[in-house]
Amino acid sequence: MSKARILVVEDDADIANMLKIYFSSQGYDVDIAARGEEALEKTRQNMPHLIVLDIMLPDIDGYEVCRRLRTSTRTSHIPIIFLTQKDERSDRLQGLELGADDYITKPFDIEELRLRVQNAINRSERESLTDPRSGLPAGRLIEDHLRQIIRQRGWALMDIRINYYDAFRDVYGFVAAGDVLRFTAMLLNEVVDEVGTPDDFIGHPGEENFVVITTEEAAPAIRERLKERFAEEVKSHYTFLDREQGYITLEENGKEKKVPLMSLSIGIVSPSQYEFADIREITELAAEARRKDLPPQLEQ
Repeated sequence: MSKARILVVEDDADIANMLKIYFSSQGYDVDIAARGEEALEKTRQNMPHLIVLDIMLPDIDGYEVCRRLRTSTRTSHIPIIFLTQKDERSDRLQGLELGADDYITKPFDIEELRLRVQNAINRSERESLTDPRSGLPAGRLIEDHLRQIIRQRGWALMDIRINYYDAFRDVYGFVAAGDVLRFTAMLLNEVVDEVGTPDDFIGHPGEENFVVITTEEAAPAIRERLKERFAEEVKSHYTFLDREQGYITLEENGKEKKVPLMSLSIGIVSPSQYEFADIREITELAAEARRKDLPPQLEQ
């Protein structure tokens, strides 16, 4: 099971380090941001499963951080727990109105905070809101977003699959395969930031499959940049020998089989191409388009 990632946004170094040490000892992957803008940037770079957010920050306050996260398509799903010295009812209400999931007041009981964090992450995964490995929106959130856009114009759905992922997992193991999924999620965020739009949606419906919902204009550039960067940067997940020879070796039915290094297949569909009756048609046609993008060596 991959570690859940927590982003602690707290300008008090003693509290931030204490929370990092404690939650790391509980099996979480913990990052720290001392300022609001830094928290927003780190969230874009590496999607956390949950954010512990102090209200009083030196640049923008926690309310503004929460507002920006909730109004961004890519970060609106992340559970947020406010951490503050304030104990006024109006402050709690303001945080909850902005979409915070919970609220705890300093000085706090660390065990209580641990349970609130654990419950929020478990609830998000149980309700199929996020994938536990990448932290990206999963089944229900992807479906909800498709329902929002199906009658609109100008969007494009990108169905993205990692080719030869199963073979890589068989040779290198589940931990290394999980690292590839997290790498892919980070790469998607970077490329969408670079050549996409601020309202683009990134999802992870399962295992080696990802989706991006963007504009028709941006989709070709995203596709080209993703395939180019993935093909080059995924090599770092292989041994030197496998990188040099350009394939890995599997044993199948007592014989050695050469399997190429991982690559991406990407299918794109948009309402200018089709009239969609329901979201199932969108995903099916996108998957069909993606299968036409298979590399020549890949068996369908």
